[in-house]
Amino acid sequence: MAMSGEGTQVQPSPQKGPLVFLNYDQAELDACYDQNVWAPNREFVHQRSALACERARARLGQPLRFSYGPTDIETLDVFPAKVENAPIFVYIHGGAWRAGSAALSAAPAQMFVDAGIHYVALDFTNVIETGGNLRPMIEQVRRAMAWLYRNAAVFGGDCERLYVHGHSSGGHLAGNVLTTDWYAEFGLPKRILRAGMVSSGMYDLAPVRLSARSRYVAFDESIVEDFSSIRHIDKISCPVTVTFGTCESPEFQRQNQEFAQALSAAGKTVCLQVADGFNHFELAETFFNPYGILGRTALDLVAAG
Repeated sequence: MAMSGEGTQVQPSPQKGPLVFLNYDQAELDACYDQNVWAPNREFVHQRSALACERARARLGQPLRFSYGPTDIETLDVFPAKVENAPIFVYIHGGAWRAGSAALSAAPAQMFVDAGIHYVALDFTNVIETGGNLRPMIEQVRRAMAWLYRNAAVFGGDCERLYVHGHSSGGHLAGNVLTTDWYAEFGLPKRILRAGMVSSGMYDLAPVRLSARSRYVAFDESIVEDFSSIRHIDKISCPVTVTFGTCESPEFQRQNQEFAQALSAAGKTVCLQVADGFNHFELAETFFNPYGILGRTALDLVAAG
């Protein structure tokens, strides 16, 4: 496991209050879980990303759309490769558990299709629609992965070469995909994923529960215990790549460093990548680019088999 880069330091509050987590008072911890504080160019990056999604659909055409579950939102987009029995790369979008969509996740499709890989973007509910409950979101992304494994042949995919990546809150969701007991929950083989990527995610919900995110997420002990993937590393059965940027908040840097360290300590195959000079949203943008840190990593994972 390789590590590099210097962590960004949170600026102390002018009048520091009581500590609520590590050396953070409430205002500092809230800032550590608010990416807007650390990425002043957020809107520019989002505008570029939206345009990249439009261009991908203009070049490739509209994706195939499949239902993977009983509710209307449980659908996924497949941009099919031009070859049969191709690998499948699945993206789980972020958006603070509140936003994002498959339509706004189309930008990487051209890169994957050109490489002979099916690209899949998931739609799933958000935490506002669930009244603050994360559980339905996690159940849905797990159900989507099980559907893809069982139904890959419908679009010419190879279920034995299934990969997943999630960024930000999508990184949290992907962490829960990686820690799924596929046999107990779905009657599938214990290992259905060839490899996984998580970037800029959250893997321990205990400090997140103490932050301002608790205003819209209904955290309780069972949510923190069940869906903190760092507590269920024993269930991970495939190699994992963890990536974060040095211009992200200190908490997002710590969460990703400690998740990679925990994986390594448990004897799992893990690679930690530190993206020097990238903030949270700039790092996500590299997933569109075959020469960017996330795009290159994804293509290399599939090429490695």
